[in-house]
Order: sequence, then C-alpha cells, then structure tokens
Amino acid sequence: MSSEKQKIGLWTGTSLVVGNMVASGIFMLPATLASYGSLSLLAWLLSGVGAISLALVYAWLSRIMPLARGGPYAYVRDSLGHFAGFQVAWIYWISIWCTNAALAIACTSYLTTFFPVLGNSTLAAALTCLGMIWFLTWLNTTGIRNAGRMQLITTILKIIPLLMIGIGGLFYIQASHFSDFNRSETSVLSAILTTTTLTFFAFTGLECATIPSREMDQPEKNIPKATVYGTSIGTIIYVLITLTVMGILPPEILVQSNAPLADAANEVWGGWARYLVGAGAVISTFGGLNGWILMQGQIPAAAAADQLLPHIFARENKSKTPVFSLVGSSILVSALIFMNYQKSLASAYEFAILLSTLAILIPYLFSVIAFLIRGRAPGVMNWKPIHLIVAALAFLFSVIAVIGSGSDIVYWGFLLLIAGLPVYAWMKASNQ
Repeated sequence: MSSEKQKIGLWTGTSLVVGNMVASGIFMLPATLASYGSLSLLAWLLSGVGAISLALVYAWLSRIMPLARGGPYAYVRDSLGHFAGFQVAWIYWISIWCTNAALAIACTSYLTTFFPVLGNSTLAAALTCLGMIWFLTWLNTTGIRNAGRMQLITTILKIIPLLMIGIGGLFYIQASHFSDFNRSETSVLSAILTTTTLTFFAFTGLECATIPSREMDQPEKNIPKATVYGTSIGTIIYVLITLTVMGILPPEILVQSNAPLADAANEVWGGWARYLVGAGAVISTFGGLNGWILMQGQIPAAAAADQLLPHIFARENKSKTPVFSLVGSSILVSALIFMNYQKSLASAYEFAILLSTLAILIPYLFSVIAFLIRGRAPGVMNWKPIHLIVAALAFLFSVIAVIGSGSDIVYWGFLLLIAGLPVYAWMKASNQ
C-alpha cells in the first residue's frame, strides 16, 4: 500500500493526462488540416468532447476493476471473455506501432528545418525514420531507467515552442486565412468526419492516465476530475495552436509545409524562431517516439504473461526488458514506413495516424461495452443516467470516427485485425 506522501494528487494526475496527449499531433496536424479549411477547428472541439467521454469511461472502469492488469484489453477480457480480450490486445498493439510510425515521420518532417534534403528525398526521410526507431529500440533494451531519463528531458523541453506559437502568435493572425470553411473536394459532413478522425489521433493514449489508480489520492473523485481537466486543457491547447498557425500562414502555403509550427514562427519572428521551434518540435516528437516504443514492448509482454500472445513476447533480457517484444514491434514499424516511403511526409503521416486512430478505436468500442456490462451490475457502482449518457456518447463518437477513417483505412484495419485470428487459434490450442 502506498503511503499518503506517495499518493498522486489531482493536479499531478491532470499533468499526466496533458503530458500523455500533447506529443506529435499538434506539431504536424495544422498542415494536414489546412487542406480541409477552417472547419477543422470544429473537428477539434468534436474530438475533444468524444475524448472526454471516453476518458470518463476509462476512469469509471479503473474504479470498478482497480486491480486489472493491462488497461483496455484487461477490462475487455474480464468482461467479455478471452476472445474479445485477445482482439483488443492485438489491435491495441497494432495501434501502438502505427503511432510509432507516425511519430518517426513527424520527427523527420521537423528535421527538414535543419536538413532540407529530407523534404526532397523520400528515401533519405525513410532511412532517417528507421535510424531513430532502431536507436530508441536499442535504448529501451538497455533498461527502463535510461528510457525514462530520455522521456523526462524531452517532456520538459517540448513546452517551449507551444508557448511561443500558441500565445505569442495570436497577435499575428489574419482573419482572411479562415475565409474558406471547406477547402476539400468533399461535402462539409464528409470533411468534418475525416478531420474529426484526424484530430482524434492527438487524444489517443488518454486511457493511460487511469493506470495508476491505486496510487491516486481519493481515486473515486480525482481520476474523473483529472481526466476531464487534462483532456479539456489538451483540447484548448490544440485549438489554440491550430487557430494561430492557420491564422499566420496562408492555407496554400500551410498545406505544403513539412514543419508548420516552425514555418509560422519564421513568418512572425524570423529565422532564429524557426530553428528554435523546429528544435523543440524535434525534441517533443523524439521523446514521444521514445515513450511509445517503451509501450510497444510492454503491451505485448503483458498480454503474453496473460497467455494472450506467445510466451516469447514476455521473455526479458538481463536489463529486465522484453527485448523480443521491442525488436519484433520495431520490425513491424519499419515495414509500415517502407510501405509508404514513396509518399510525401505529410501523406505518409496522414495514412499512419488514420490507421493508428482506427486501431485504437476498436479497443475503445469494446471498453464502452465492458463498462456497460460491469458498471450496471448490482452493487458495483452507484449507477446513474449520466453514466449511460456518457457511455452512449463515447460509443457514438467512436463509431463516427471509424466512419471518418475512410474505406481504405477501414480495409487495412480489418485485414490487420483478422491477421490475429491464426495467432489466437494457435494460443487456444497450445493452452488446452
């Protein structure tokens, strides 16, 4: 049992939520969203509401099953059975290495601030992505302490470009840049669906905030508050940065940018600001990649310990790290990058985040059902109509986000999901 001094308070919990969410998404998404017009600001608000609803569901699940190991897949396994649990573990793992591909692409994209050749040579960009992935994979195999030190340094430094652009840039906004509400070639509804799915990528990982429930002071009060406050703060940051960057750079220039925040800083303050913001973005995305590579090793290892994946994923080296999980996942990340290396950085990034978001939405949908099953059981919690309303809203938002992914992304996501069925059959036969 943790002592009171070791407990996590409300504002510390809130900072965990904000730190988890604010990674690469905001550094790259302004350029991706520019092709859709100013309606993308509405998408941020919609995805924020959906994220808060989902975060509340996870907060309540953590109170119902505080000892569940493994987050979303553990909730689903305990509520819906081993097959559903396996599907969630499998697709959740896929979402992580898709996220890592997106983070590597985002970091390389901001490196074009210092090395323009990366924006002109897709092969050079792909090799740079691979170099970062495998360096951080090696770093994580040396022990969690080294990976943690890297994460601490990059987290502290990443706030600088956000403060500079988000606050200072407000004085340089030009209203004419928002005149085109819908710049896409699709209907307004279709554009809003797509941009909502794109922006929701920036909120993925919100469920991680519910993991230290046993270390939270007054968890029944502080976890829901920290989740809502943190997600709300994240939404404000995202809307503010997108508003500022879109207001500084004309849409026809922004849509071509490989480093939108750095380009906006250059437009306002000159070259020194471009390099400062570019460096901050590289540090932030590099740190995010380091943290999610840590996750890509831990998630399959935890699933293997629960006999959801082959036992080899749980094997550790002398540094107590699941080296096979780390290396195997990085091979898959590398394959995804090479599959898309002929695309521009922005196009490859959009594909990766859409696929990652679709993959994480499936565990979210299953988790809502798990909550409805466990939460309404007699004596489990003080069930109120608001719980049903929030769960329904979270489920509806997740479905809408799946639709917004587009048929091509849903196609690839379905193939990746059913690719796990032979693995499940093998594990089922092996455990009998």
